[in-house]
Amino acid sequence: MGKQLIRATAIGMGFALILAASALAQPETVRVGNLFLRDNGGITPTKLPKHKQAPISAKLNARIGAVDGSHPPAITSVLADFDKNIHVNAKGLPVCKEVQLVARSTGDVKKACPDAIIGTGEAEVEVAFPEQAPIDAKGPITVFNGGVHAGTTLLLIHTYVDVPAPTAVVATVKLTSIHRGHYGLHADARIPAIAGGAGSVTRFKLTIGRSFTYKGKKESYLTASCPTGLYYAEGKVRFSDGTLLKVTHVLPCTPMG
Repeated sequence: MGKQLIRATAIGMGFALILAASALAQPETVRVGNLFLRDNGGITPTKLPKHKQAPISAKLNARIGAVDGSHPPAITSVLADFDKNIHVNAKGLPVCKEVQLVARSTGDVKKACPDAIIGTGEAEVEVAFPEQAPIDAKGPITVFNGGVHAGTTLLLIHTYVDVPAPTAVVATVKLTSIHRGHYGLHADARIPAIAGGAGSVTRFKLTIGRSFTYKGKKESYLTASCPTGLYYAEGKVRFSDGTLLKVTHVLPCTPMG
């Protein structure tokens, strides 16, 4: 297969779901038919001010699979809405361009955009070609700030996996502000086929959080407040076989002040 660029892949759902699942105190499994998503992560810290934003980081350790152990279908799209008290702030943060990540190894992209890194992690992919045993591949994830354009914050999610040959993968996630009840942040990831449709992400670990200085002031890429003791989040994940997996959480936090 050789080195190739897949512009967006199921790894992109890492950030699209990270806030929807990340404040859970215990692992939780969502299942539809034979398909399941199991997540286990956390927002740090969970004690936050009632009325002002404070820096946070978000972590997720998720697994996707089939209950009967068969090869799971591939993800084709992810839409997610997050609590209005969770904010993303990329203003003043160095920007990485997608062209700087194309067909490059993890070491090379970190050298190309060291100051734009906002997260790291690891992904696992299962590739099942016809009449062949499934192939498992693993690779590091590096998340870069892609900048803010016309009210849209862009994330570039790079990984380097063997599927079955070394492949540079760049996923894009667009974040926009919304005003819908409890929700104030919308994530949109569109995912084309991996390895000609034979590949599916089966697990990913991801941590996003970054402090930086802008105009002499210390800033944080992710911030949150906790006015009520609860966060709200929901997401929809569509798979290649038509399955729609819905994730809805009401998540606890501890108000301070």
